[in-house]
Amino acid sequence: MKSFSAWDYVVFAALFVISSGIGVFFAIKERKKATSGEFLVGGRQMSFGPVALSLTASFMSAVTVLGSPADVYRFGASFIFFFISYFFVVTFTSELFIPVFYRSGITSTYEYLQLRFNKPVRMAATVIYIVQTILYTGVVVYAPALALNQVTGFDLWGSVFATGIVCTFYCTVGGLKAVVWTDAFQMVVMIGGFLSVLIQGSAKAGGFHNVWEQAKNGSRLHLFDFDVDPLRRHTFWTISVGGTFTWLGVYGVNQSTIQRCISCKTEKQAKLALYFNLLGLWIILFCAVFSGLIMYSYFKDCDPWTSGIISAPDQLMPYFVMEIFETMPGLPGIFVASAFSGTLSTVAASINALATVTFEDFVKTCFPHLSDKKSTWISKGLCLLFGIMCTSMAVLASLMGSVIQAALSIHGMCGGPMLGLFSLGILFPFVNWKGALGGFITGIALSFWVGIGSFIYPAPDSKTWPLPLSTDQCVHSNMTTTVSREISNRLEISFTILRMDDYPGVNSCLQNGKDINPLLIRPVCNLFCFWSKKYKTLCWCGVHHDSETEQDYHENGSAWKQGSGYALQNGLRQGNLSHSPGFDPKNKSYSNMASESEKITYL
Repeated sequence: MKSFSAWDYVVFAALFVISSGIGVFFAIKERKKATSGEFLVGGRQMSFGPVALSLTASFMSAVTVLGSPADVYRFGASFIFFFISYFFVVTFTSELFIPVFYRSGITSTYEYLQLRFNKPVRMAATVIYIVQTILYTGVVVYAPALALNQVTGFDLWGSVFATGIVCTFYCTVGGLKAVVWTDAFQMVVMIGGFLSVLIQGSAKAGGFHNVWEQAKNGSRLHLFDFDVDPLRRHTFWTISVGGTFTWLGVYGVNQSTIQRCISCKTEKQAKLALYFNLLGLWIILFCAVFSGLIMYSYFKDCDPWTSGIISAPDQLMPYFVMEIFETMPGLPGIFVASAFSGTLSTVAASINALATVTFEDFVKTCFPHLSDKKSTWISKGLCLLFGIMCTSMAVLASLMGSVIQAALSIHGMCGGPMLGLFSLGILFPFVNWKGALGGFITGIALSFWVGIGSFIYPAPDSKTWPLPLSTDQCVHSNMTTTVSREISNRLEISFTILRMDDYPGVNSCLQNGKDINPLLIRPVCNLFCFWSKKYKTLCWCGVHHDSETEQDYHENGSAWKQGSGYALQNGLRQGNLSHSPGFDPKNKSYSNMASESEKITYL
C-alpha cells in the first residue's frame, strides 16, 4: 500500500492552519460586535459571492469527492443528469422558499412553523432536525477518513479529531462569517484538487480523446435510460426526478442553507447567491463525472475493486490518486485536502446551524430577555457543545459499523416529511396545525416503515449491478481475488436517499385563509404568472394576496386582520405583525435593514 510523504502532510496541515486562521481573523475583527445576530447570521449583511461559494462547498462534501467519481466508474455517466435536478432545486428554493423565509424575518427555519402553525409543530421539527444532523455529521467526518486511511495510510484518528477540533474552533470563535469565508476558501481547494486529478489522470490515460473512446466502448456513455422502475439505481427518472426531491429537502428547507441566505443584505442578494451556487454545483458535478470516466479508462483492464486490491468502492478515488501521483510528492496531499475541504465545510455548516436552531428555538424561548453579551456567549457555547457531539458521533460510528448506514438512512427518511411539512405551510393556505402535525407524524412513520423494509428486503442485485468491470490484466501475486464478499460488509457511501411527502386531507385539518398572514404563504399559482386572477384568488383561499395588499401590510401594520383568532391560532402577537424585513419599492426587493427586535414575534 502506498503511503503519504512528508510533503503531503504539509499540504494537508496547511488546509487546517488557514481555516483556523480565518476563524481567528473574524474573531478579532468582529470582537466589538458582540450580539447573537452578528455571530449566528453575520449581522444579516453578507454579500452573495462568498455565500454562493459557501453553499456549494457545504453540500458538496467528501461524499461527493470520493463517492461520485466511483459511482460514474461503476454505473456510467448518467450521473450527469443531476444537473437537471440542481437546476430545479435552486429555482424552486429561490422563487418559492426564500421569499417566504426572508420576508418573515426568521433566524431559525423552524420559527416559520410556529408563525404558520403553532409551537408543538415547531418543537417536533426542531428535535428531529437536531438528531438527524448530529448523526449525519458524525458519519460525514468518519467515513471519508476511513476510506482514505485504508488506501493511503493517512492517520485515521488524527484526521477525525483534527477535523472536529478545527471546525469547532473556527465556528466558536468566528461565527457565521468565519464559516462562510472558510467555506469559500475550501471551495477553491476542492476545485484545485479535482483539476489536478483531471489533468494528470487524463495524461496517464492517454488524453481526453482516448478517455472518451474507452468510456464509450465500456458502455459508460449510455446515458438515456428511461426505465420507470424505481428500484433501478441510475435511470433518467431516478436521477432527475428523485434527485430533485432529494436535494430540495437539503436546499429548500434545511437550516444550513436558509441561514446563509437570510444573512444576505437583501432578498435579491440571497437569490443571486443561490443562482451563482448553481454554477458551482455544475462545475463540481462535471469534474466528478469526468474524474470517474478517466478513472475507468485507467483501470479498464484491472479493476482494483473486484480484484480485491481495495475493499470498497469509495476507496477507488484515493487509490487512483495514489497511482497517478506516485512520483509527485505533495499532489496526493492536495487531493486529500480537497476531500477534507468538503468534510470541513459540511461539518462547520452543521455545527453553526445546530447552534442557531438550539439558541432560537429553545434558549430564547425559555429566556427571552437575555443581554447581547450573554446571548453571544451562549451561542459560542452551543457551537462548542455540538462540535464535541459531532466528533463523538464519529467515534461511535467507528465502534459500530451498522451506525453508519443507519445514520445515513435516518437522515434521508426524515428529509422527505420535513420537506412536506414546510411545503404544506407555504403552498396550501387551507391547512392548519392539526393537518400539518398529523401529516408530519404520518410521513415520518411511513418513511421509517419503507426504510426499514428496504434493509430487510433489499432491491435485487440485478437492479443495482454495476456495468462490466475487467480484471484480465491484473497481477494476482499479492492480492485477494475473492469477488463474492458480502456487500453489507463494505463501507459504501450511498447517494440513494428515500424521500416521502405527507398529505393530510380531513376537514378538521382545514382553516379559513383569512386567518393566514400573507407573508407566510406562497401558493403554487404564484409560480404560474399566466393564471387568471380568478384562479389565483381560488388558490389563495381567501388570503389577501395581491402585491398592493402585501405592501400595505408592511406599511400599515395588521389592520387587514380583525379579532384575536389569528393570534391564538398561529401564535402571533398582533401588535408586531407589521414588523418584518422592509420592502424597498425602488429596488423591488426586501432588505435586512430592520433590526432583530423588529422581526415578527410570537407568544
